[in-house]
Amino acid sequence: MEPVAVDQIQLNLDTRGLMIINGAIGLMMLGVALELKLEDFKRILQSPKAPLIGLTSQFILLPAFTYLLTLLIKPHPSIALGMILLAACPGGNFSNLMTYLAKGNCALSISMTAVSTAAAIFMTPLNLSLWGGLNPHTASILKQVSLSPMDVFVTVFIILGIPLVVGMTLSRMFPGLAVRVRKPFKIFTLIFFIIILCGAFAANWKIFLQVMGLVVFVVFIHNAMALNLGYWSGRLFRLPEADCRAVSIEVGIQNAALGLVLVFTFFQGMGGMAIVVGWWGIWHIVAGLTTAFIFTRRRLPGDEGAANNCKSI
Repeated sequence: MEPVAVDQIQLNLDTRGLMIINGAIGLMMLGVALELKLEDFKRILQSPKAPLIGLTSQFILLPAFTYLLTLLIKPHPSIALGMILLAACPGGNFSNLMTYLAKGNCALSISMTAVSTAAAIFMTPLNLSLWGGLNPHTASILKQVSLSPMDVFVTVFIILGIPLVVGMTLSRMFPGLAVRVRKPFKIFTLIFFIIILCGAFAANWKIFLQVMGLVVFVVFIHNAMALNLGYWSGRLFRLPEADCRAVSIEVGIQNAALGLVLVFTFFQGMGGMAIVVGWWGIWHIVAGLTTAFIFTRRRLPGDEGAANNCKSI
């Protein structure tokens, strides 16, 4: 397949399909917000070291290292831009559950989810424009679509900001109801998201088969880099093992649903971008479970797995 062919692929998704994805991600963020409290934000002010290391890895190191990775492996421009877009997204919805399974610090994971979701309203459009513009190959795509950071900001605010405020407000006003619906809501949104991804792949199965080898390799390398970047950043600054596990998973599990919305809203479903982001959405569940399994089977120096303090995920 010629390089240009990958970048010219347009995946099939009509207006109704895009509205369904928007609704799905809104529900997913509402479910995340039901678990958040103002105390999660206050906790960062009280003990800022671990969250700051994690958020620096999330919004500064990961986009920068992703940019360098695109220069190193030289994927097709649309695939490279999909990688940069993923690195610009906040942590994924399942990071808290994966941290719990990995016996990591769930309080830190939840705090990072809360702050990264809020920060993504500004940092996602900023990182996408900055690092996408620095790579000469991806910069040409940004110019073609005339991407405006303000347009991305408005979209991300609607998708992340509003559900975040609504969910936290409902949790504060009706705490009993929030506790009862939290777990089934998380399960429902997980299944709903997987169905949407499977449907998208089924509708474009022939296209996916053509580029599968490229995409699977790129996502594997990129995700492994993200998980290790988070973990070893924590180790470098001597965080407890439970904190390192939480940071690793927060950085390694990105919000692929948000990425898909941005791809279809601003890039007309550009094939390389959409397939990378969609496959990441499936792969990071596999990678998260595998990482959790490895963490729970290996007792590393300073292991504090017992510090897991999630009562219910």
